[in-house]
Amino acid sequence: MKKSSSKKKYNLGLALSGGGAKGFAHVGVYRFLEECGLIPDVISGTSAGALAGVLFADGYSADDVEKIFTGREFSEFAGIQIPKSGLFDNKRFRHFLKQHLRANCFEDLKIPLTVIATDLDRGQSREFRSGPLVEPVVASCCMPVIFSPVEIDGSHYVDGGLFCNFPVSTIREACRYIIGVNVSPLIAQKYKQTLWGIAERSYHYMFRANTLEDRLLCDILVETKDAGVYKTFDLENVSQIAGLGYDAAVEAFDRYVEEQQMIVKVLAARKDRLKKK
Repeated sequence: MKKSSSKKKYNLGLALSGGGAKGFAHVGVYRFLEECGLIPDVISGTSAGALAGVLFADGYSADDVEKIFTGREFSEFAGIQIPKSGLFDNKRFRHFLKQHLRANCFEDLKIPLTVIATDLDRGQSREFRSGPLVEPVVASCCMPVIFSPVEIDGSHYVDGGLFCNFPVSTIREACRYIIGVNVSPLIAQKYKQTLWGIAERSYHYMFRANTLEDRLLCDILVETKDAGVYKTFDLENVSQIAGLGYDAAVEAFDRYVEEQQMIVKVLAARKDRLKKK
């Protein structure tokens, strides 16, 4: 991992990207971190990453989160409505969070959390770190047109992925090390030529495009490329998607260890050459 000489507020940060149901891969990655004893000191999340992040920060384990979502249906989180500001309202999702979250405010969480949402009125990204918890998380998950915007302090907010789908930069300066989990890497896949298929595909490209710089800021980058086959609101394959996240985490850490071993060998060889001079 990259080591900074300056004093940092946190040792280990965890950045979780958006990605709809592909965000269940965050559960698998977190399970791997728990097994390694690598509980983050701070978490940042966008959209699905904000949902996973708030549950982890609230003290839920990976197994707990998987159990919460296994066997559920999309209708439990969204109610269809006469289209005005969105095809679905947020009442059921809001109720779900209030029912499961033990913390009411950011300050009550066991792990500090940053949630990213998009201020639709001002056209800018906003980072939520304090105050009431539920509304910012709901806003961060609100895909435009699909869900109604969330009003917070007089402004309307939607999915944080519009400007920042992979929120590594939001905590980079405060952390000595960063593990980033990107469940929406840029890969081309087939999609249906339907209104929904085209809209979903367009959102994916838009969200993925703003992750490129943040990928470079990670000390360890975990990407779940195989999760791309799952649809945005797929709740039938929670365990399978979580498994992909776990496997991706193992692969990323193995790669990191190999890189560190190579660096050690190079430095040792250099030391030997200097001794012979």
